[in-house]
Amino acid sequence: MRIANLDGRLVLKYPDGVTDVQKASDGRFAADPQAVFARWDEFVAWADGLRAPFVEPFDPRRLKAPVPRPSQVFAIGLNYADHAGESSLPLPPEPAVFTKFQTAIAGPNDQVRLPTSTVDWEAELVVVLGRRAVAVDAARAWDHVAGVMVGQDLSERTRQLVGAPPQFSIGKSFPGFAPIGPEIVTPDELADREDLEIGCSVNGETVQHARTSDLIFSVAALVERLSAILALTPGDLIFTGTPSGVGHARSPRRYLAPGDVLETWISGVGRLRNTFAAGPRHTSQTI
Repeated sequence: MRIANLDGRLVLKYPDGVTDVQKASDGRFAADPQAVFARWDEFVAWADGLRAPFVEPFDPRRLKAPVPRPSQVFAIGLNYADHAGESSLPLPPEPAVFTKFQTAIAGPNDQVRLPTSTVDWEAELVVVLGRRAVAVDAARAWDHVAGVMVGQDLSERTRQLVGAPPQFSIGKSFPGFAPIGPEIVTPDELADREDLEIGCSVNGETVQHARTSDLIFSVAALVERLSAILALTPGDLIFTGTPSGVGHARSPRRYLAPGDVLETWISGVGRLRNTFAAGPRHTSQTI
């Protein structure tokens, strides 16, 4: 199953179009895309039984963030060995966890306004929780996952790295710094949920290319480690980490600029296409 947010309404996505969930369910499920996660099991059972739904064509540019208001957004740093290497940092013994705040959420086609000249890209697989998870072992972790999406952990490197300790969560949470989408893909749609091709390009030039099988801490391991400490709730997000190829690690360093087009993809999951424009300027001394 693939579900999406079309102009603020929850839809099921098919190869030839979409079905509006509220209309197809006669109001059983709300149009609000965020509301479905609290009733995820009931929703899946209903969708599995849906026969000959009314499907209408749509413009993909109207798609919004599939999870517009997550309660918790976790992000994992240094979760690919090659990215840790390009950052000249040792492999983490435990997941390096920070957060991206809810107001950073953006859609798969949104324009992002750049607060500085040091904004970087980070292609990521994003996990969406469908069931509450508390002390879940890795063997059962995928049972708590609603699906996966494509994501970008956009990062303002100056704010992120200023001072000691660094300010990861703030540096990665400017408005629009968490594009996600274009849809949520349930794990049963994927031939191998543990091994997906991931990458991104800037203005048509591929800058990141890897496979999610290279994750140091797998999706199951992340759900296990996080749920051992706190409750994961339906609709929460986990940004699972980025592979090598970020702009900050290049020589010379390279960052996003107004007019750039950033495309991010994961095989079998989808593609984001985000553009960039100049925004209100931020300096590290303002906080």
